[in-house]
Amino acid sequence: MNRMELWRRLLAEWLGSAVLAAVVIGSGIAAQRLSPGQTGLELFENAAATSAGLYALILMFGPVSGAHFNPAVSFVDAAFGGTRWRTALFYLPAQVAGCVCGAVLANLMFSLSAVSISTHDRASGAHFLSEIVATAGLILVIFCLVRTRRTAIVPAAVGAYIGAAYFFTSSTSFANPAITVGRMFSNTFAGIAPASAPSFIGAQIIGGAVAFGLIRVLYPTPEDRSGDQHQPVAIDTSPAEEVI
Repeated sequence: MNRMELWRRLLAEWLGSAVLAAVVIGSGIAAQRLSPGQTGLELFENAAATSAGLYALILMFGPVSGAHFNPAVSFVDAAFGGTRWRTALFYLPAQVAGCVCGAVLANLMFSLSAVSISTHDRASGAHFLSEIVATAGLILVIFCLVRTRRTAIVPAAVGAYIGAAYFFTSSTSFANPAITVGRMFSNTFAGIAPASAPSFIGAQIIGGAVAFGLIRVLYPTPEDRSGDQHQPVAIDTSPAEEVI
């Protein structure tokens, strides 16, 4: 992979992560204003927008970078040999920076301060367990489909899973270390207090490791479907290339 290709991928990861954070946080702000005091309805509106946004973003940026937008996805992909470890390391700062920029953008779009540190405390044992489950489930959805050559349905499956996980986990399914960092910068419905973020990120790392182990057992080798017409959309499954 030459330098221009690397920068093209990093731009896609940064931009996709930024828009994802703007979707998550912006829809949370809008939900609060449209349905004040109706927490269930606010969560439904936030979840619906996030699910649809994820679907669209993976379709847009998948052919460029794999549309990871999530360090957990990038590092599990590297562990399976789908991408170089060096590429995953390059993706990490792009994803985090993108999510922070997206939080600032969401704040500004709703006439709030560009940066407002969240005071939404989410640190509890239930939240920790929920983030393990949410992250493990997300990684399982993605890589079970990738390893059975059904990548064309990854965008819809990821959107559907995250939408469901908003409701079946008490943490509302962050499932992404980069978005966790980004959501610290908006003191709104979707925010998370900085003191709670390390617990979430630790749980997400554990969830990624659990999912990796389960996938190795359930799908020890990628299926060979040479006649499958589905093209890779959300994860690059081509042989890993060297990053200059």
